[in-house]
Amino acid sequence: MPDTLRGKAAIVGIGELKPERTRPGRDAMSLLAEAAYLAIQDAGLAKSDVDGLIVDEGMLGGGSGYCAKMAEHMGIFPTWATGCDAQGAAAVVMALQAAAYVNAGLANFVLCGMSAAIDPGARRRPPAAGTETATSEFQAPFGPTVAANGWYAMIAQRHEALYGTTVEKRAKIAVDLRYNANHNPLAYFHDTPLTVEDVVNSRIVADPLHLLECVMPCAGGCAFVVTRAEIARSLRHPPAYILGGGLGVPRNNLAHLGEITIAPVGRAAKKAFAMSGYAPSDVQVMEIYDSFTITVICELEDSGFCPKGEGGDWIQEHDLTFKGDRPLDTHGGQLSCGQASTAGGCAQVTEAVRQIRRDGGAHQVPGPADLVYVTGSGGYFSQQSAMVLGSAAAL
Repeated sequence: MPDTLRGKAAIVGIGELKPERTRPGRDAMSLLAEAAYLAIQDAGLAKSDVDGLIVDEGMLGGGSGYCAKMAEHMGIFPTWATGCDAQGAAAVVMALQAAAYVNAGLANFVLCGMSAAIDPGARRRPPAAGTETATSEFQAPFGPTVAANGWYAMIAQRHEALYGTTVEKRAKIAVDLRYNANHNPLAYFHDTPLTVEDVVNSRIVADPLHLLECVMPCAGGCAFVVTRAEIARSLRHPPAYILGGGLGVPRNNLAHLGEITIAPVGRAAKKAFAMSGYAPSDVQVMEIYDSFTITVICELEDSGFCPKGEGGDWIQEHDLTFKGDRPLDTHGGQLSCGQASTAGGCAQVTEAVRQIRRDGGAHQVPGPADLVYVTGSGGYFSQQSAMVLGSAAAL
């Protein structure tokens, strides 16, 4: 078997801002800087220790030079810096990139992060004219609805037609994740309970998806620090070792796929589990990207936790709360903690680290949390990432 990154790098510091509906007067750089300093401090480091930087390419806008702009803004001087263009799959991909970089000797401490600013007083720039004809000629003129809702509605509609995955079945995901959020003070919906009836009776956003099956865009930021395993063992927190990972990219446009309910995370999961030496049945905690309830169902199926088409029934048979037999999105997920653009997916990574450290507080899994499966999802099933994180006991 070829040499891999298994156990050679670890996440040693995390920083996360509480998602808010808006952050008036704040821009993406200031939010990421705040989250980044929290991550650096959490690792027991100084900002002068950071010699590697990976940021979300789409975060800053306004052209290229994002790494230099962010480094200048933070007052750090990396000897290696790059971006990550993986949309909602970015956080997992960044962790894997960072693991490769530190083991190649390009850096010792790589800061990874992303953020989103929503300022109701800021002037919105019109979108740039597109040159990609599949979108401009064949999709935009004929639908579907604005943003991601319509695309994921088509996936949900198809899954329901094929497998009977009704809103009543999908709703349990939102309800179990809300229970987790009710125990997480960082969650946007920390103080708002939810029932299946609430989900089913909420308004239709894009048929068949209801409002409470969809994420709410927020402002916030998230960051983490990656270093080599031998360095990680000397720092203040128990390391969260990167055991395996991968990225699946089928097509950019959902309209170009064959069966739209097949999630590309399946390709990534196969590689992640093979590298880690574990299987889905070994996983103790799941931090699954949850832009919509149907996203979770398809990811569970194609990651190997249940057969294709049985995701809706599988979640009825299991307790997905942090106290349950199959803990999932223990912080509340993006559905209930909040989605600060790609930083929403980054919170899946930071929460996995929290669970491995047993720092989850009121939402800490009471049982073992030594092996955590994390996913990310970009676009409309355009690209999805998977990663297995583990404690020292999982090495």
